[in-house]
Amino acid sequence: MALQTSTIFSLQAPKDISLDEIDAELSQIWQSYGITGEDGGLPSATRATTFTLIVYEPEETQYLLAALGFYNGPIDGILGPQMAAALREVQRKHSLTQTGTATLETLTILREEFAKVQRSGSGGEHPGSGILNSAVSPRIADEIALRNPCRIIALFPITGEDKGVKAQVSAYCPIQKQSSRTLVCCEYITLSGTAAALERIGGMIPALLIGGLPKFLWWKATPDPNNSLFKRLAAVSNNVIVDSCNFNTPESDLLHLQELVETGVPLADLNWRRLASWQELTAEAYDSPHRRAALKEIDRVTIDYEKGNPAQALLFLGWLASRLEWQPVSYEKESGDYDITRIRFIAQEQREVEAELAGVPVADVGDIIGDLIALRLSSTNPQADCGTVICSETGGCMRMETHGGAQSAGLFQQVTSLSEQKAEALLSQQVQRWGRESLFEESLGVTANIFKLAN
Repeated sequence: MALQTSTIFSLQAPKDISLDEIDAELSQIWQSYGITGEDGGLPSATRATTFTLIVYEPEETQYLLAALGFYNGPIDGILGPQMAAALREVQRKHSLTQTGTATLETLTILREEFAKVQRSGSGGEHPGSGILNSAVSPRIADEIALRNPCRIIALFPITGEDKGVKAQVSAYCPIQKQSSRTLVCCEYITLSGTAAALERIGGMIPALLIGGLPKFLWWKATPDPNNSLFKRLAAVSNNVIVDSCNFNTPESDLLHLQELVETGVPLADLNWRRLASWQELTAEAYDSPHRRAALKEIDRVTIDYEKGNPAQALLFLGWLASRLEWQPVSYEKESGDYDITRIRFIAQEQREVEAELAGVPVADVGDIIGDLIALRLSSTNPQADCGTVICSETGGCMRMETHGGAQSAGLFQQVTSLSEQKAEALLSQQVQRWGRESLFEESLGVTANIFKLAN
């Protein structure tokens, strides 16, 4: 079993309480703790007053790992080092490839093992037996808490009989290595129950938000414009955060995002933030005056991405089309070893632009499903100096050059793989800003118009 990280001081371990006792219990934690102890052995603790983060967390993997004794870290749905180590241990035990990720094979085994434990434990309690019905150690990944102490309200929908909503409160204090004089602590409110039970208490959740401070909703399920709990929480949030790399049906789910934008919901997509370096390198490629003038000559776009989720590729294409004022006019898909999507646009002066998105099968799948591999911008005009290839790996650049058009790539650039791609790091950045993002909304609007051509 993994040990609790040493960088976290537990001010109050998860404690079961009734719903109407939440505020009083949180206040009591601070009253009873006070400031530095009489012996001076502990630093003083400061109650976090930065923002409130609501997390809707429909994740079962960590619950299963904890219930089976492989994991004792935060139940937050984030694949941190402790969770990855626990998954590798499961995979080693069952002779699976040790990826450290929640593969379908791994999840299937966890479900089977948990079912066996439940059957063998009938008539009595066993270690971890209640994990799936409660949130043990409910805290967002250490990196988020370390950078942004705040109040976190975690909503855990569970399956099974509707027995109302179970509430827990706790408090954890990340210990800053550079200073041990003060602990700035996070407060955690965890609410678990069936989706229907959580929906019933949706009206009381806004009262738990800290008044006068930013409020964020991290909706880790697919956002549904018709979900009443989602609508209620989105209405009181300064930012609604999603991650389209986890969408099961990216096209319809991105259309749902556009519907939300049209109703005024201030959306942020962590997957959009992963495109920042690609967008920056693309813009830099056309900084010089003569290449900027050649932008209007681009009429061929090829984007390779890791097969499995085209959201990044589609959002990047939407960004490019919105910047160059291309209007989509046709859209077709072809599935096979490579998932091919072909989109045709009309640019200024009625020029035709053709784009091809290719979902490429890769042997070494990364943490993010659908990461971009390479992109190529070129022209059918061999005299135009607009050819550019940007890639994240040498192989991607080679494929783009080999399958180039009439014009050779005049400029090669490489994107460095960044640790900031992970959800917890991106979330830490996202909570520093809030409100509507016009560039994202414009790009999403073009992407939605592409999908509408198929209907």
